[in-house]
Amino acid sequence: MDASGPVDAEHARQEAKRLRAEIRAGRWQTTTDGQARGMVQGNLAILPMDWSDDFEEFCRLNSKPCPLIAKTKPGDPTVPALGDDIDLRTDFAQYRVFRDGKCVDEVIDIRDLWQDDLVGFVLGCSYSFEQALMDEGLPMRHIENGTKVPIYRTTIATVPAGPFHGPMIVSMWPFSPEDAVRASEITGRFPDVHGAPLHIGDPSEIGIDDIMTPYSGSEPDIRDGEVPVFWACGVTPQSVVEQARPPLCITHKAGHMLITDRLNAEFQTGAGD
Repeated sequence: MDASGPVDAEHARQEAKRLRAEIRAGRWQTTTDGQARGMVQGNLAILPMDWSDDFEEFCRLNSKPCPLIAKTKPGDPTVPALGDDIDLRTDFAQYRVFRDGKCVDEVIDIRDLWQDDLVGFVLGCSYSFEQALMDEGLPMRHIENGTKVPIYRTTIATVPAGPFHGPMIVSMWPFSPEDAVRASEITGRFPDVHGAPLHIGDPSEIGIDDIMTPYSGSEPDIRDGEVPVFWACGVTPQSVVEQARPPLCITHKAGHMLITDRLNAEFQTGAGD
C-alpha cells in the first residue's frame, strides 16, 4: 500500500469494492490491515433480535471500544449506510461463531448460519485512524513488519447493559513519547473509530502483566525510547459475549474487517456530511 499523498476518493471506493469482491469470493482470507487506503473498516457483532436492544445500549454506554456506525434490520444482512452492495454474511475475510459464550468455529462465509431474527452491528475500527497517523509521518510498526496489531485483555471494566458486561480489550502501538502525544491529538479527531488512546505507558496500570504476551495478534516490537500506547478495541464484544453467553453470536476474526464505501475523512471531527 502506498501510504503517501492524498486519497483520491473515487479510486479509493473502487479499490474497496474490488477487495470486498475478493473477500466475498473467498480469494482473500487474510487480514485487511493496510488495505483499501482511506476507507472506513468495521468490526462485527451479530446477535439474535432478543439480544439486540441490550447490545445496542451496551454500545451506547461503551462508545470508546464499541463505536456503533451501523445496525441492520432483523434478518437483513445488508448495510446501505456503509455501502450499496455490502452483505454481512460474506464480506468479512473470516468470522468467529460463538454459541453460549464459546467460540465453536471460524469460517469464511456465514450464509448457512443466517437466521431471520439476526441483527448485525458494525463498529468503528482503528484501521481508519491508522491512515491519519501515517499521513502525519507517524510509524505503523505492524505495517512496517507485516505483522498483526497486538491486542490485550485489561482490567478496565465496561459499563454493563443487560447481560453484557466484562473487561475491555485494547490494541497497542509503540511510539516515542513525543509521537505518542501527536498520535493522541490526531486520533482524538476520530471519535467514531475509538478516538484518543485510553492509556499511555505502564501496561500494568490497566491490568496487563506481560506486554510481550498479547491476547491476540503478534508479539509487539517495542524499541528503545518508545512507550506502549493503548486504544480501546472493537474486539471487546468478543470478550463480553463470553460473559453474556447468548445462544448465538457471530463476530469477525480479529484483523479481518469489513471494508466499507465510506471515507475515513467522513468520520473525522469537523468533516462535512
